[in-house]
Amino acid sequence: MKPTNIKEAAKQLIDRLPENSTWDDLMHEIYVRQAIEAGLADSEAGHLISVEEVRKQFGLPQ
Repeated sequence: MKPTNIKEAAKQLIDRLPENSTWDDLMHEIYVRQAIEAGLADSEAGHLISVEEVRKQFGLPQ
């Protein structure tokens, strides 16, 4: 079930962490979740770059 608010999402994230987790572990999980959500939002908004364009920008072979 997808959480409906940030507090519920945070509670679920904390509940999934192992008992011996550190603050750094929690911060990492929050960072990863934010990065994924930002990427999904960009994708839904149409802010995409093709693989070919990324290869061209970084000088990688096609």
